[in-house]
Amino acid sequence: MKQDAQATDTRPILRPLAEVAYAAELEALKASDTYPRPANWQLSPRAVVTYLLGGTLEHGFVIEPKYFGNRRLMEMAVATLLTDRALLLTGVPGTAKTWVSEHLAAAITGDSSLLVQGTAGLSEDAIRYGWNYARLLTEGPAMAAVVASPVMIAMQSGKIARVEELTRIPSDVQDALITILSEKALPIPELNTMVQAVNGFNIIATANDRDRGVNELSSALRRRFNTIVMPLPATLEEEVQIVQNRLTNKAQALELPQQATSLAEIRRLVTIFRELRSGKTEDGRHKLKSPGSTLSTAEAISVMYNGQALAAHFGNGTVSAADLAAGLTGAIVKDNQQDLVAWQEYLETIVKKRDDWQDLYDACRQIVPL
Repeated sequence: MKQDAQATDTRPILRPLAEVAYAAELEALKASDTYPRPANWQLSPRAVVTYLLGGTLEHGFVIEPKYFGNRRLMEMAVATLLTDRALLLTGVPGTAKTWVSEHLAAAITGDSSLLVQGTAGLSEDAIRYGWNYARLLTEGPAMAAVVASPVMIAMQSGKIARVEELTRIPSDVQDALITILSEKALPIPELNTMVQAVNGFNIIATANDRDRGVNELSSALRRRFNTIVMPLPATLEEEVQIVQNRLTNKAQALELPQQATSLAEIRRLVTIFRELRSGKTEDGRHKLKSPGSTLSTAEAISVMYNGQALAAHFGNGTVSAADLAAGLTGAIVKDNQQDLVAWQEYLETIVKKRDDWQDLYDACRQIVPL
């Protein structure tokens, strides 16, 4: 029903689901996949990894990479979903946890929409089930009056449920997952029955350890997850490639002209983020103050989106230093005076003295006070 609704609506979708955006790739992988497929999986584990990391099929069809990084990590993630343990993707913000979670669900079950978005105010009903009170009053307690959560739907259909920002969910609500993960069943005591998971069911959760709203997982719940720590990109070139790839895809959805992406500006932006993150320059010659803001790859992509929009509608179509400066400053300097001090020092000691960076220095200095 979900895909049919998107297919019949002629208006462009701002962010189509992964299984819709990459439907051609998934179909090509299905047609060429000769390896065994687990119950209710639409692709074999090998094909799922190919979908994530990219490759060329025998008949020449090219699969675009969705994740740039360690292949073994993705193999471990896929292998976990074949076991009785759930998968927890953790790490600092911007390490593609949500992106990988969505594409894993899309490749394995063809449905990435079974999502529980973790918040501090989330109730247990969002994980277990709720009630249609109109039907409850007119028909009495019955399964027809139960409002299934995404987790319950995944259990009934043998699919994967996604739980985003698990550590933002209150601890007592988190623990609603314990019975589901250990017994593969969801009791409904009001009806003296339970929903039992069918083959293929599992959960992918994400969490980051720098959120101010972190609620620690209980040891009982943590034991039921296999945890994979998602690293930041290892090299400058890898991070530049990630940003460039995501920008190209997003520009099409936002209807921005392709020429608005500048590889030189992406490289400068990523260099700045990596140096401020690590507290030293790429060559290791200078130590730097690090701001408290999260200078992740996702943040770099956001800054470049903003630069693309400025260049496309208020510039000459190509992202320049002036287009980059405003978003760059806003990403680094949040609400902390220490961030401003670190950024000012970086501009004066590094940016100002680099060959071919004078335009960026001048553009930033028009925004950042001396």
